[in-house]
Amino acid sequence: MPMNRSKSVLVTGASSGIGYHSLYALKNEGFHVIASARKPEDIKRLEKEGFDTVSIDLEDSGSISRAVEDVKELTSGRLYALFNNAAYGQPGAVEDLSREVLRREFETNLFGTHELTVKVLPMMIEAKEGRIVQNSSVLGFVALRYRGAYNASKFALEGLSDTLRMELEGTGVYVSIIEPGPIRSRFRQNALKMFLENIDRNGSRLAGEYEKKLEQLKSDKDAPFTLGPEAVSEALIDALKSPKPKIRYRVTTATHLLYWLKKILPDSLMDGVLKRVE
Repeated sequence: MPMNRSKSVLVTGASSGIGYHSLYALKNEGFHVIASARKPEDIKRLEKEGFDTVSIDLEDSGSISRAVEDVKELTSGRLYALFNNAAYGQPGAVEDLSREVLRREFETNLFGTHELTVKVLPMMIEAKEGRIVQNSSVLGFVALRYRGAYNASKFALEGLSDTLRMELEGTGVYVSIIEPGPIRSRFRQNALKMFLENIDRNGSRLAGEYEKKLEQLKSDKDAPFTLGPEAVSEALIDALKSPKPKIRYRVTTATHLLYWLKKILPDSLMDGVLKRVE
């Protein structure tokens, strides 16, 4: 149990990148931070760094239920906020995605995230205050080729979150969506691993295109407009501390630019723009 009355925040996917950076940003703001990760070695590392931890595998309902009970114990049943950051990208053309591969993407990026959210909501509703912050993506409102699984999961997350926000009106619980563009993290390395494991690139009619995509995934060069994870942490802190948080936080120039282009351009012209920014 925390030794002070700081508001408690649970962060998923906290082992690296955006989630890891947010732990320290939140701690510096005075929050009681609970870090979650899937791998035991990451849990041990985060504990050594001084964080309370819970183990969560978003593909496992039992893991989620156990984690929620641990969170209740750590917070005396008063969790203030959940930052749903855990997710991964599964590259590959839509025609090369098997049903099982697509299902696994949704298990983590949508179904597990949803299950965790609804299991912690009663604590917030009872307290008449709380924040659910969903880490979506610029790919939650525009689609890029060869990212269909990730696009679909983030489009779905945004739709579910918009509905939840309206349904929670009057409860004191706010739902915000962060839409980052390119952020420095291990996302590309993890996506490369999933691509090599799950896509038969040599047997695809798009084998030539896949060779180009492999070079992109292997590259250490930042995409245009890339920012560090602190840009997302700034949005997260505002979503947690503002009396009236924004519904959407658009992070990076790429996100803002594509948002406005999508509003003003016909779909056919927007398709051309998106092909150029892949």
